[in-house]
Parts: sequence; C-alpha cells; structure tokens
Amino acid sequence: MTSVFPRCSVSSSSSGSFSFPNRPPLRYAVLGAGFAGISVAWHLLKDCPKDLRLSVDVYDEIGIGGGASGVSGGLLHPYSPKGKLLWHGAECWRECLELLNVAETAASSSSSSYSSPAENGDCKESFGNFMVRRRGILRPATNAKTLGLMSDNARNCLASCVVETIDKDGAQNLVPNLCLPLNCSFYLPGAMNVNPQRYLQALFLACQNSARASLGSKTITLVKKSIDDLLELEGEYDAVVICLGSKVDFLPGLTGKLPLRTCRGVITHLQLHESARGSYPEGGPSILSDAWLAVQGPRDLHMGSTWEWQSRNYSSDVSAEEASRALAELLPKASAVYPDIEKWEFAGARAGLRAMPPVTSHGSLPLLGCINQLIGVGAGGSCKFWLFGGLGSRGLLYHGWLGKLMAKAVLCCKEELIPSELTSWKKKSVNK
Repeated sequence: MTSVFPRCSVSSSSSGSFSFPNRPPLRYAVLGAGFAGISVAWHLLKDCPKDLRLSVDVYDEIGIGGGASGVSGGLLHPYSPKGKLLWHGAECWRECLELLNVAETAASSSSSSYSSPAENGDCKESFGNFMVRRRGILRPATNAKTLGLMSDNARNCLASCVVETIDKDGAQNLVPNLCLPLNCSFYLPGAMNVNPQRYLQALFLACQNSARASLGSKTITLVKKSIDDLLELEGEYDAVVICLGSKVDFLPGLTGKLPLRTCRGVITHLQLHESARGSYPEGGPSILSDAWLAVQGPRDLHMGSTWEWQSRNYSSDVSAEEASRALAELLPKASAVYPDIEKWEFAGARAGLRAMPPVTSHGSLPLLGCINQLIGVGAGGSCKFWLFGGLGSRGLLYHGWLGKLMAKAVLCCKEELIPSELTSWKKKSVNK
C-alpha cells in the first residue's frame, strides 16, 4: 500500500470546526481493546465529521476486555483515597457517565448481540452478570489521622456525586453488622459498580452500531492479532494509537523508555452458600476500605485487590497458590470492617497487570501524546504514532474524557489539544 504517513488526518479551524479536502478514506489502528482503546475507537467514530470516510481497526489478540481492564474492580467514583476530587475529576466523571449511558443503550437495543461475547471477541465468560449496579459506595473511616481531612474534602464534593458523612447507625442501616472503628463513614450514593467486560462489550457494540448508521462511510473491525513491531504498521495507517496498558513495555520500540511501573493485582470472587444464614442487603452499597468489596448481589461479591509490584505476569489466570496468598492478605482487611465476610466461600480469582504512572503534583496521571520521536520515526509533517497509557487503577474513571481528548488530537494531528500535564513525561523520556 502507498504510504499515507505524510497525510494529516483532519485539520480544524480556530473556531473548532473541521475542514478537509477530498481525500481517500482515513485509516486508524487502535492497539488494545480495554478501557483506553475502546473509548478512543468510539470517539474517533463519533467526533469525526459526518461526511468523512474513516475506518478503525482495533487490535487485541485476546479480545474485548481481555486484559487488565476486564479484570478491574469496577468501583466508579471521582475521589482519591482521602476523599479529594481527583485531577479534572468533574470532566472524567461526566464523560464516564456518558459512555455508560451509550453502552447501556446499545445493550438494551440489541440484546442478542450483547449476550454473545464470542461475537465481540471475548474468549472468556464475563466476571459477573450485570453491567452497572447503582447502589452507591460506602467508605468506613479507619484512620484517625486522615478522618479530619476526609471530612473537609467531603464538603467540596461534586453535586453529581455527593459525599455524605454518616455515623455508625446510618452505616449499619445500609449494611447490617458493619464495623466502624471511628463511628464515622462516608457514603457516596451516586457511585456505582461497573462490570468491566460487559461494559466494554456493549461499548464496542455501540461502535459497531455507529459505523452501521454511517451507511458505509465508517467502519470498525476487531482484529484478534498482536503487534510485535510498531513499524510494521507504518504506511498502512494514518495514525496508530497505542492503548496496550502494561503490555506497552513489551513492544521493542518502547521497552524501558516509558516512566511506568507494573503491578499485578488479584481479585477474588466470593459467594455465600445457600445454606448460610443471612445475606448482603439487596440494595446495599459496595465497600471501600483497605480491601474493597464490589458487591454483585446478596450472595455474590468480588474482593480486592493485591499489589505485586514489578511483576511481568499479565495472564488473567490465577494459580491455587496465588489465590491462597491473596485471600490471606485480603480477608483480614475486609473482615475488619465487614466481619460477616468470614462466612463467605472462595469461588474463583482473576488477575490483571496494571501499568502505573509516576506520581506528579497533580497525582498519578496517565501518559498521553505523540511518540514519533520516541520510537525514532521522523515527523514528516504528520503525527502518526500516539500513546494513551498508564491509567493505573483508575482506567474506568479516566478513559472517557481522555479517550475523547486523544481522539480529537489524532483527528486534528494536534498534540496541543491534550493538557500539558499529560504530555510532560515526554521531556525526560525522549532524552533517555
């Protein structure tokens, strides 16, 4: 194929509107089908001009949500462990809610496609049976040192995700037998628990629906193939967006060049046997503490997560030994606030390898930007290779807003559309 590298995708005027001459279809490759990749794919299709012909190929050897994104706990809220609104938390929260709505609409309008993960590229059954559980999140105060800070931060919460301070009686009305060492808990009634695999499957379905609605001017394809060398894509696509999470460090052109640390996390699946007395309240919130409990139903929950730094194991499979270690680590933490967890039985475990970004003055922020110079590709008048990585443990919150920013930057070939806080990492990496 004739190289399309010098051809910039779409230009925009100062008013923000797009303009472009007659040109052949644009081709984009998105590497990775997790939170970052599917968000970018959706926004490329949604935000490009209606009369522009465009195709998006999403590469993932496992399929939709097959990596760390699909194994995440799915507890969604815009606050730090100390209750402070995260960097651009309002925008991230708003855009994430919008994508959840898009996914739920797609799933409800096409239940046959939604209920068939194999058609969407998944090789494993979803780790749960719902998409979004809207029951809120409860965070018991367990540390006297940070209690005052958390109380102050709660006063500055978003109106769209309020943080209520409640006492022991209020908390136990939500979750009977809950243990509150400091007689205080923070309740986020608008927070929720998202099933990551089902959500990503439905969002990809929304991408397919969007492409169909374009009557042939736009296409999206899932390619179940791994990319071992970025340069093999040069000349095939107008832009390549790398959304591979921890696997990005396995690419020859990027190994050791990114300020990322890997961390393997194990999530355990617990169930309460039918013969056991009592159950988790039907409307009860999930719990955030030293170990979190993502409630799936009255007798079904996930508990996580462990942190194994510098691991290179990105398999989602968990051995019996690793599961045993995870339970030994997590159960004491969970039982400190929810003693009834000791009645529950182990029902399985999965793991994911997170790509953790460096800590900045704004917190741990993802890495975005054009990486032509980093991998030794000349500018040639066009931005071609892009990175969207380092989402760490907040991929679900960040993916909507940052995926939107990344898609616009790719469409316009303008890295300046990305906040400088997310591209400043490049100054050090390019000079390595």
